[in-house]
Amino acid sequence: MKRRLPLVSALALSLGLTILPATQAALPFGAGSDLTSLAPVVEKVSPGVVNISVSGSKVSRQVLPEPFRFFFGPNMPGGEQVQERPFQALGSGVIIDAGKGYVITNNHVIEDADKILITLIDGQEYEAELIGADKQSDIALLQVEAKGLVEIEFADSDRLKVGDFAIAIGNPFGLGQTVTSGIISALGRSGLNVENLENFIQTDAAINSGNSGGALLDLDGRLIGINTAILGPGGGNIGIGFAIPANMVKNLADQILEYGEVRRGVLGVMGGELTSELARTFGYRSQHGAFVSQVLENSAAAKAGLQAGDIIISLDGKPIRSFSELRAKVATMGADKTVTLGLFRDGKESKVEVTLTRADEDNILANTLHESLEGASLANTGSDDAVQGVKLTEVTARSPAAMSGLEQGDIIIGVNRQRVRTLNDLRQIIQSKPEVMALNIQRGNSSIYLVLR
Repeated sequence: MKRRLPLVSALALSLGLTILPATQAALPFGAGSDLTSLAPVVEKVSPGVVNISVSGSKVSRQVLPEPFRFFFGPNMPGGEQVQERPFQALGSGVIIDAGKGYVITNNHVIEDADKILITLIDGQEYEAELIGADKQSDIALLQVEAKGLVEIEFADSDRLKVGDFAIAIGNPFGLGQTVTSGIISALGRSGLNVENLENFIQTDAAINSGNSGGALLDLDGRLIGINTAILGPGGGNIGIGFAIPANMVKNLADQILEYGEVRRGVLGVMGGELTSELARTFGYRSQHGAFVSQVLENSAAAKAGLQAGDIIISLDGKPIRSFSELRAKVATMGADKTVTLGLFRDGKESKVEVTLTRADEDNILANTLHESLEGASLANTGSDDAVQGVKLTEVTARSPAAMSGLEQGDIIIGVNRQRVRTLNDLRQIIQSKPEVMALNIQRGNSSIYLVLR
């Protein structure tokens, strides 16, 4: 059986731009299985994958040097040259509710689109409506009015194992529906700087431009992930593709349907990846887990009794491999949800229940407010702080926030001469889209201003 695996890989690579039933390859689908073709699975699920085409316009802003502004006259506020450019793009989507016409895709597929057109496998076209989207996790939910749709069932992506077989269906390069196959190459991938919340499934099933938003399926035809990104020169496939896990997708879609937005859950801890040195220091024999370096005051974690030095090893009974995985899963679970964390502390394992808070009530990623703040985490100040405002609890080195001059421990007390006491104050000011943001910062005993564009 194993000798036939290279043939499947070769077919997936050479026929990556055509529909691939793989009828010549005998795959070990499971113990006692004699199924030798993907065709029955593909035939069942392919109507549930759609092609998406969008059109719209994007506004670009360019700040010109002072000497050149004279030539453009007074109609250039702030010295900015504003251009509006039309665009068209292609992608894929997955029908998750046939009766209500709900289609899931990537946010980057439909972002800034004025018109979204969905094409079914039989060629029928429908205009879709955007129900909601979450840029940070790159998920968007659409709705189309059509009869006779076919939906794809969600699988439990937490049960995936490296080596499981996978099928990718999408619309690469606008060719039309295309099927490729491969395996799960890795789980819990992060640090790719593709999205803000990264907990990707990695697969070697051929994925190319246009596959974004398409389906990654198991051999029962259930959705295990939404294909999102590839790693390869020039945007071509080299066998390293990434998908958002189905469990994260379902949590986000449910929140959008219930609230019209994603109400991000927050645990309230700072930390990092568990290195072998850290594991040895704390007497933990595995390198899988999330190391807690700080528990934020009055956070959900603090109320549940978590402590600095804890190692979080599971979430609702499912193993946690890394801090990035913990962060992504918690953030997409939704506020007010009670979860069970497995902890390693002082040589013993224990469990604790935590009720997640909302992001705007605790600690949030600053780039959800403004791109110049990317790399910073924000929280409302506590009783131990000298002034009331929004505190930068973390600033990543060489991030846009750091390059702007922001430092960990800074407290934002005003923006554009408006007093800032809470995250909601800061959010409301930024949502008014000021051309320039003059941040009044309390840094130690000094009050300074930083100007962001």
